[in-house]
Amino acid sequence: MTNDKVDAFLGRAKNWQEEFVALREIISGSDDLTEDFKWGQPCYTLDGRNVVLMHGFKEYCALLFFKGALMKDPKNLLIQQTENVQAARQIRFNGLSEITKHKTALKSYIKDAISLEKSGAKVELKKTAEFSFPEELERKMDDIPALRTAFEELTPGRQRAYLLHFSSAKQAKTRESRIDKCVQRILDGKGLDD
Repeated sequence: MTNDKVDAFLGRAKNWQEEFVALREIISGSDDLTEDFKWGQPCYTLDGRNVVLMHGFKEYCALLFFKGALMKDPKNLLIQQTENVQAARQIRFNGLSEITKHKTALKSYIKDAISLEKSGAKVELKKTAEFSFPEELERKMDDIPALRTAFEELTPGRQRAYLLHFSSAKQAKTRESRIDKCVQRILDGKGLDD
């Protein structure tokens, strides 16, 4: 069954419209998935749990498999978006011909994603303690003890977002500047994007 929000999304899509329609048709071949609309994108779920999302970017459109890290990848199609993405994997397309070429494989990947979701398999995520902890943040926490307490009270996801943001800067001066800009947010119990 189709979703009205996805119909509207496809109707107004300026880029990748043909590709999205083709991907929707392939995904809709599975009776197990429910078509939904999340984060402004068509999302396909199994009993309310996210399985695969369709999304477009400037240079490509893609299927994003939420537990892609656990999937079989016999055709080497799955791509880790960035080094910090732990669970999700994408299959990217530059045009309709690529989707048509991989239609059989895509059906197989979708079937695999559904089986994984039904099995209850979970991706083992890195613990916050395994992420790089910049020494500039450690020093700032020594100077402002309340900062350490507030940071430790943040959810693990918020902690990781800050750690990734701070440690991605190559220069100490930039790390210090980023930390200084975020001190009040952390003290207020807010995440990087809250």
